Amino acid sequence: MASALAARMGLNSLLRKQARTFRVRICTMESDMEFSCEIKWKGKDLFDLVCRTLGLRETWFFGLSYSVKDTVAWLKMDKKVLDQEVPKEEPIVFHFLAKFYPENAEEELVQDITQHLFFLQVKKKILEEEIHCPPEASVLLASYAVHAKYGDYDPEVHKPGFLAEEELLPKRVINLYQMTPEMWEERITACYAEHRGRTRDQAEMEYLKIAQDLDMYGVNYFLIKNKKGTDLLLGVDALGLHIYDPNNKLTPKCSFPWNEIRNISYSDKEFTIKPLDKKTNVFKFNSSRLRVNKLILQLCIGNHDLFMRRRRVDSLEVQQMKAQAREERARKQVERQRLQREKQLREEAERARDELERRLVQLQDEAHMANEALLRSEQTADLLAEKAQIAEEEAKLLAQKAAEAEAEMQRIKVTAMRGQEERRLMEQKMLEAEMLALTMAEESERRAKEAEQLKQDLQEARDSERRAKNKLLEITSKAAYVSVGPVPPPSHPADNLPGDLSFSRENLSFDFKDTDMKRLSMEIEKEKVEYMEKSKHLQEQLNELKTEIESLKMKERESPLDIIHNQNTEQGTSKHSNFKKVCPKPQGRQYNI
Repeated sequence: MASALAARMGLNSLLRKQARTFRVRICTMESDMEFSCEIKWKGKDLFDLVCRTLGLRETWFFGLSYSVKDTVAWLKMDKKVLDQEVPKEEPIVFHFLAKFYPENAEEELVQDITQHLFFLQVKKKILEEEIHCPPEASVLLASYAVHAKYGDYDPEVHKPGFLAEEELLPKRVINLYQMTPEMWEERITACYAEHRGRTRDQAEMEYLKIAQDLDMYGVNYFLIKNKKGTDLLLGVDALGLHIYDPNNKLTPKCSFPWNEIRNISYSDKEFTIKPLDKKTNVFKFNSSRLRVNKLILQLCIGNHDLFMRRRRVDSLEVQQMKAQAREERARKQVERQRLQREKQLREEAERARDELERRLVQLQDEAHMANEALLRSEQTADLLAEKAQIAEEEAKLLAQKAAEAEAEMQRIKVTAMRGQEERRLMEQKMLEAEMLALTMAEESERRAKEAEQLKQDLQEARDSERRAKNKLLEITSKAAYVSVGPVPPPSHPADNLPGDLSFSRENLSFDFKDTDMKRLSMEIEKEKVEYMEKSKHLQEQLNELKTEIESLKMKERESPLDIIHNQNTEQGTSKHSNFKKVCPKPQGRQYNI
């Protein structure tokens, strides 16, 4: 089998020489890329090609890593790619990762792509528990990760369950509490809603600002032994070297800041750290693997170089990059304000359209009600007119009967002379006729009054009908001015601005003069002044989250690192608090590695 493998490797080598090229696959935190490289290419040639493809200029933080016999190795820039112990199978797989970490992400990371790559890598390490993160900080970090992905919180869009498929918290944190996924999502969403107004880049930077204060952030750990053969851990990071107990990766037993180290050397398997103060004892330790020793030395050299570089004046390239970044951020800020104004105008237009539609519906309802009232008035008027006509006919009939009764009375008077008996009878009849005539006259008068009253009711009904018609005409004339269709948003927010506030796209330009730079400098100073208040607010947030979920914690599931972290928190000790006492920020002293 070994001979077959050797034969295959020899065949691959022969094919490479014939083709004069070889294929590589570069795995970044977001995607994979494949390149065809020339045989003569050095590590720097491939690394520069990847950086150009990504548009990355802050190259000093990154490198190309690969695995060799269960050990992580970094591609050397000054040697040919194929002359190094890289995998022989094509495509050769490299991982484009951050090799060195900044001391302060906000001050040092200039490009958005650099910040984004760091964000993805740190988030992955936290979720995979390569960096220990307390539960309350995990929830806050998850809320910033959600904001970086989804933008501003919108309750109409981000409804319960929208984070069901997202991996946001370390499994250790989830198992530590008696909380359902819905309860975790509720707490993450509550923090997420408070971040409204931030861009993706700002959310990622807030994530890094919290993560960089974690004790295991940016530390590379290596198993070592001291002169007595005791197992220890060596931690290498941006601030210096740290010696840990194997069971405690959070709090170092001792630390050597870069500006307090005079020399680091190794011979075979023994490393020697010589402090700058010659009165301090030399620290020696052993590492049994040659590849690991080389990796330790590479990390020491690189971190030391960056440590000293941070304490010198920025190079012209970095100054230019920072100036361009400030201009780009200012331009983006203006663009965000413009887009925000457009969004506001669009929302106002939509609200106005909704109000007009609501008013139109209201007017239509009023017109419908007026039509119904008019119809009822017309029906009432017709009924009253019919009753008036009937009453008038009855009055005429009663008048006719009264006239006949009067004629009968006159006839009776003429024949009354015929005899006393007849007279008496006639008187009686006349009396009855008079009574009947009187009754008929009263009934005729009553009917005449009723007819007159019906005429007045008819007149009032017609007046009501006329008023209803006038009101209907008035409502119809108002509705004529209401637009039924949607109100199109303005093509540009300036189109709806009054007088002096209007502007044209042709005259819009970004001219960052000295005054703009001064203004930006003043804003930066203002942000620095507000830093302490923000830090206080952040600590209050973390304490509040910790208090909310503390009652649901199952203490028997705490990991050793959780217990150590809680003890450090109670005592107010950590890697950073101890290290700041011996590693001040001002100009450091030169030393050679």
